Amino acid sequence: MSQGDRILVLGIGNILWADEGFGVRAVERLAEDWSFPPTVTLMDGGTQGLYLLPHLETADALIVIDAIDYGLPPGTRRLFRDGDVPAFLGAKKMSLHQTGFQEVLASAMLLDRCPARLILVGVQPENLEDYGGGLTDTVAAQVAPAIDTVLHLLRDEFGIVGERRSAHATTAAAAVTRHAYESGRPSAEDACRIGDPRLLAARSA
Repeated sequence: MSQGDRILVLGIGNILWADEGFGVRAVERLAEDWSFPPTVTLMDGGTQGLYLLPHLETADALIVIDAIDYGLPPGTRRLFRDGDVPAFLGAKKMSLHQTGFQEVLASAMLLDRCPARLILVGVQPENLEDYGGGLTDTVAAQVAPAIDTVLHLLRDEFGIVGERRSAHATTAAAAVTRHAYESGRPSAEDACRIGDPRLLAARSA
């Protein structure tokens, strides 16, 4: 690949479900601290599913950061390449209607518009069931190492060296940046996340 190739660094996941938001938070932090040439795009892919397809179609290389539930100890970081990538994407689907990123890649492959290079930086989540929760400490500790991995991939495999920003930027709206989201979380007493006992009692009666 040449230095003129277009590289998409994509964080995917759902920040509403604790460690499921790892990929989004990692790209958010990467964008805050680093700038790159115009050929590199940093994107918070969230849970957009097939809406991401046009972005894949215009990329020559794709680096995905995601929470991967592959049954290893929480916080374990793994790197997958090319043909190994589709089988591991997506720790959890939020509903039967949400398209997993495997389906997005499959669609791009079917249309013969998949990036020539695929790389996945994955981290084993610890908790995927805490609705409204932030990253666990175990997984949050892997944000910086995952970013270092991406920086090394860009430098060693694509010849692209990032520059540290003197002022922060972000891929996220201010209200849902990691700090604002996690520090503004209501207490369990103010926002029950296990169900209202009055409703549960009425249903069981």
